[in-house]
Amino acid sequence: MSNALAKHIVVISGMSGSGKSTAIRALEDVGFFCIDNLPVLLLPKLTELAGAGQFEHLALVVDAREGIFLHEAPRVLDEVRRVGHHVEVLFLDASDDSLIRRFSETRRRHPLAPQGTVAEGIAIERQRLKDLRELADQVIDSSVLNVHDLKRMVQGRFSPEPASPSLSVMSFGFRHGVPPQADLVLDVRFLPNPYFVPELKGLTGRDSRVSAYVLDREETQQFVDKVVDLCRFLFPRYQKEGKAYLTVALGCTGGKHRSVAIAEELRQRLSGDHPRVQVWHRDIDKE
Repeated sequence: MSNALAKHIVVISGMSGSGKSTAIRALEDVGFFCIDNLPVLLLPKLTELAGAGQFEHLALVVDAREGIFLHEAPRVLDEVRRVGHHVEVLFLDASDDSLIRRFSETRRRHPLAPQGTVAEGIAIERQRLKDLRELADQVIDSSVLNVHDLKRMVQGRFSPEPASPSLSVMSFGFRHGVPPQADLVLDVRFLPNPYFVPELKGLTGRDSRVSAYVLDREETQQFVDKVVDLCRFLFPRYQKEGKAYLTVALGCTGGKHRSVAIAEELRQRLSGDHPRVQVWHRDIDKE
């Protein structure tokens, strides 16, 4: 297939309540032709109908509503890739507690357990989507994301605009789990912890006093230098392979002090090379 006919296809899947509607609207806003709940068996026909027309970028939602046809998804995606289309699978997930809270707030029943509990529906859905999750090129955990964060993240990764690729720098606390969307995870717990300094304990890495405590060390500066070099080495190679984003996650114990300070420093160092650097402090407000 010629490049002129090849399509960029993003298949969105994931748990009910995890943000699939937000994700597909985000792609529609940047020029994708979007279809919600297209039977996966019709994907080859869709690409055929799109042909050499105006729809170069397609996005569709494939989820547990597929029912008995869901097991066909891996075969169909392979078939579409074999004829030359660029297919990426985005899986949206969230913790059970987050999903239950969202269903409670909207007073919706879970689509897979209309007569049962939300927890029962979540368990059924996780089992049905297990294989599709394993096929995902990208998993985003939306547990602590608001709709604006999720929209920015999806657009940063999949926007078809010919711009420099996006770089996300994330701070997190290992206490709260490693972020599944990270491409690189770096542990900064080798540095002295401001948490144990009484006057710094209640502050965060955004405070200049905490930042100075963390950054004004030779080992910290050497570490940041090496991370910057690593990003500059990896970024063009990711881009060459068709991946227009890179997420670097920096983790400390709680995600409030060391990782935050270093993430801010890394963002500043890299912003000259990559104007689309985003920074996200996942756990900064957690106790």
